[in-house]
Amino acid sequence: MRGDRDGGTPMILVTGATGNVGRQVVDQLLEAGERVRATSRDPARAGLPAEVDVRRADLRDPDTLPAVLDGVDRAYLFPVPGQVGGFLAAARKAGLRRIVLLSSQAVTFDPRDVIGRAHAEYERAVEESGLAWTFVRPGAFMANDLAWAPAIRADGVVRAPYGRAATAPIHERDIAAVAVRALLDDGHAGRAYELTGPESLTAVERVRLIGASIGRDLRYEEQPPDEARRQMATHTPPAIVDAVLSILASAVGAGAPVLPTVEEVTGRPAASYTRWVGDHAADFR
Repeated sequence: MRGDRDGGTPMILVTGATGNVGRQVVDQLLEAGERVRATSRDPARAGLPAEVDVRRADLRDPDTLPAVLDGVDRAYLFPVPGQVGGFLAAARKAGLRRIVLLSSQAVTFDPRDVIGRAHAEYERAVEESGLAWTFVRPGAFMANDLAWAPAIRADGVVRAPYGRAATAPIHERDIAAVAVRALLDDGHAGRAYELTGPESLTAVERVRLIGASIGRDLRYEEQPPDEARRQMATHTPPAIVDAVLSILASAVGAGAPVLPTVEEVTGRPAASYTRWVGDHAADFR
């Protein structure tokens, strides 16, 4: 673990560093030769590369923030509900120069659902902080389909609602790549990047692509929305469950918009769903 004084070069702070996107941000910053600090509530279990300065912090506990912000000039923020304001106050006091916020495409919906309203509040708080900012607004994550992995491994049957609903899911690596460009280049300040993957795909089509990639015959089984709601509500707030199911219901029978933003920002096309399955094949076998 490197201390924050090595070479006198400011560090980049990554919150949510063990998550799907945050871990990719860490890895890509290291590949770019940057000095990285990451927050974790349990540094011993974070499993991050040895080059990363991992510090114990919790956005729910403002007293833990000054130490992790010392020597940092830029930050990737994974927003924690109700705690964004505290982080921003500590960041301003520490002299943070720029922030990249992981937001959501849901802020562009009209009308906004509960997801969009929450992320709009995070964005507003960042804008009002006086810090230079960039918002990264992904739509559906390809990584959400990892929830299907246990059923695929067990019997090759995926049960989910709204199998004909189309989304344009994005690889977590591409979300991180846009965030990293924004962290490293001042030219992205004040920009809000709406992100999708390169293909409009239904759940039925995604199950077929997983099967083709891992060499198995998989089957999609339509699940009644009420049953899905009961299952999801065991680990997700009911308002979020309702918002997700409403989005899917409205997407049945319509193609999802595909945006070129990833290529415009990074200079390379967004990764296909098949590529993502290949990166996670071990999870599905």
